Amino acid sequence: MSMGTTTVLMAQVEQAAAAAGLKVTATEPGVDFSGKATTKFTLALAADASKTQGLELSEKFEFGRTDLLEAVKTYLAETATRLKNPRPNDYMTLSGLPVSFSKFGWPFHPSSSGADTFLVHGEVKLEDGEDSPLHAKVAASMTVTFATIVPAMEQPFAEGFIYNAVRKTMDQGQLELVKSGNRQPVPVTTRYYSMKQSKFIFNDTSETQRREFLAAKVYWLSGVLGKGAPVWVLDPRDAQYLNTTVSDLKASVATLVSDGLLAPAGDDGFVTPTQKLMEARAQYEVDMADALAFIKPTFNEDMRGGHTNM
Repeated sequence: MSMGTTTVLMAQVEQAAAAAGLKVTATEPGVDFSGKATTKFTLALAADASKTQGLELSEKFEFGRTDLLEAVKTYLAETATRLKNPRPNDYMTLSGLPVSFSKFGWPFHPSSSGADTFLVHGEVKLEDGEDSPLHAKVAASMTVTFATIVPAMEQPFAEGFIYNAVRKTMDQGQLELVKSGNRQPVPVTTRYYSMKQSKFIFNDTSETQRREFLAAKVYWLSGVLGKGAPVWVLDPRDAQYLNTTVSDLKASVATLVSDGLLAPAGDDGFVTPTQKLMEARAQYEVDMADALAFIKPTFNEDMRGGHTNM
C-alpha cells in the first residue's frame, strides 16, 4: 500500500470513527493471508479507551464509495455500542454456550487449495468463567457465487454473519471445542441466505426461545463474566442470528424485566441480571454441559478405543 493511500484511508477511518463516538488509538501495517497489504486500526470509545476493537482493511477497500459508506457507518455505530459491554467480544449461542471471538484475519482470501471459495480464519473460545482451554480454530468459507451477495469482502460487511454462521454451526453440533486441534470448516452457504427476502436467516426462533437466549446471555455475559456490569440486549447481530427484529428483542426484554429476571440499566437497551436470574446457576451449568456433550463427536472416541466397523 502506498503512503498516500494509507494516509487517505487513515483519515477516512478516523473521521467515520469519530462520528460514531469512537477514536483510533493505534494504526499499524498488516498483511493478509495471501500476503497482500492491509492496515490494522485499534478502535476505542472516545469516552473510555479501556476496551478496544480491531479493524483490518485491505488496500483495495474503497472507503469513500457511497454504496459502501452507509454500511461502514452502521458497523462503527454498532461497534461503539458493543464496546460498552463488559466484554465486547463475548457472545451467547442458542445451545447454551458463552463464547468469545478473536484472531480473525481480514479480509477474505481465496482458497490456496484451488477450490472456488473465499476464506477467513479465526478462533472461537469457550468462556465459562473458569479460564477453560476449550476453543476451536475455524476456517469460514463461502463460494465465489455466494460472495456476490456481500458488498465487499471486508470486516465491516462480513463479521456479523460470519460470527453467526460459527454460532449456528456450533448449535448444529458440527464444530467441536477442543484443547488443541486443527482448523475446522464453517461453510457459509446459500442455505443461510434468502434471495427472496434479501437477508441472512440462521435460526427460526419462537418468543420463548428468544427470552431464554436473552436470559442466558445476561446471566453469562454480565452475571458470570462481566461482574454484573450492564450488557446490550438489543444487538442487531443477535437479531439476525435469531431471525427476528430488534423490536421483537425489546419486547422479549420487557417480559423478562416484568418476570423479575432482568433489571434495566439506562434507556439504551442495556440490562443487568437480578438475583432471581443468578439463582438459576445450576440450570445454566447443566445447559452448558449438555451443549458441550452435544458438540463432542462420540464416534471419534469409539474409534480411538478401537471400536469401529471400518
